[in-house]
Amino acid sequence: MILTTTSTVEGRTIYQYHGIVFGEVISGVNVFKDFAAGLSNFFGGRSSTYENELMRAREEALAELSERAERLGANAVVGIDVDYEVLGTDNGMLMVTVSGTAVTVN
Repeated sequence: MILTTTSTVEGRTIYQYHGIVFGEVISGVNVFKDFAAGLSNFFGGRSSTYENELMRAREEALAELSERAERLGANAVVGIDVDYEVLGTDNGMLMVTVSGTAVTVN
């Protein structure tokens, strides 16, 4: 499956559009991750705990998008957009959504 943020796939021709596909992941950030991230915030530096969670959520959302495109008969997804949000009353949830157009290219 070809995944790209561009509207075309270089060297390939889009000959069938299958529609818009999405991938969504909502991930809770537990007290232990919050504590570790708080230490990074206090002492300075990057929070590998949150970075790893963000990377995992993004990869899962892209995998879901790819699976949905494949079920439609596509072999590529173009125009992919990735969005991040925090949810919940205490902002304890991370939401990653990806969307794009499922297509068949030669």
